[in-house]
Amino acid sequence: MLTIGFVLPNGFQIMGLAAASAFELANVSAKQRLYGIRLLSEQGGLVANSFGVSIETRALARQKVDTLIVSGLLYPEPSNPGLIAQLRKLSQSARRTASVCTGAFLLGEAGLLDGRRVTTHWFHARDLQKQFPQARVEEDRIFIIDDPIWTSAGMSAGIDLALGMIEKDFGGELARTVAQKLVVYHRRAGGQSQHSALLELDAKSDRIQSALAHARRNLRAALTVEELAAAAHLSPRQFSRAFRTETGQSPAKAVEHLRVEAARVMVEQSRHTIDEIAAETGFSDPERMRRAFLRAFGQPPQVLRRNARLAVA
Repeated sequence: MLTIGFVLPNGFQIMGLAAASAFELANVSAKQRLYGIRLLSEQGGLVANSFGVSIETRALARQKVDTLIVSGLLYPEPSNPGLIAQLRKLSQSARRTASVCTGAFLLGEAGLLDGRRVTTHWFHARDLQKQFPQARVEEDRIFIIDDPIWTSAGMSAGIDLALGMIEKDFGGELARTVAQKLVVYHRRAGGQSQHSALLELDAKSDRIQSALAHARRNLRAALTVEELAAAAHLSPRQFSRAFRTETGQSPAKAVEHLRVEAARVMVEQSRHTIDEIAAETGFSDPERMRRAFLRAFGQPPQVLRRNARLAVA
């Protein structure tokens, strides 16, 4: 049995324990106790979370775990030196050490991020880089594995991290089964972006939502302003004005964002060639798609595909 130790600082964000459900369901799915869970803190005893609910924990001292996962706070703040010292010591005997969201700041205080590729919630990524300049912070990743150090983005990304651990430990079939039981369609690859064009395009009116839905269903088409306006039952001029007011961007830029996000998913998760993906997502040619990827992600499609495959491997 592999023991997973969750390190809970005072005021930890309650969502940070969501990852424990993945390990619990791995046991249920495998019909054997693959994982055991221990909740740990500096002194042991009751530790209050951000919602004001206290949880019983064991003292970090003298613990021995396979995997150490450090939960984060809503807003990172300097930790107790005693907690950091114990975290540093326990990480030396653990097979892997991980953080959920701002838990990366505790790993940084323990000196565990130096020289490593790491991530955290995008909102705190630049602060993490500023506080720990020897780390290489990638602010737009779901989770990153750098040898024994695993770091993840926002609290929900802890589930992706846990599924990644289950896949590493016991194979992809078990991880997929757990994902289904968690009602997660598929675990997000570590290299996947934290941002979503669908979240950024937060249109308020039904008409603009209808146009966006039409665009998502017909990415292969030209998707001119006239076509989108017709889907919204507006004139092209009215549509362009309303679209920019509600989304903050032009229809052409929004369509590019939808296309590049759809293309990224195919690049990372499918076996289609780059040419096939460009055609499927409505780019006129692979070079145009490459330029869109550089604008959106700072990397061409081939690099994202290689990173995704390395994460799985």
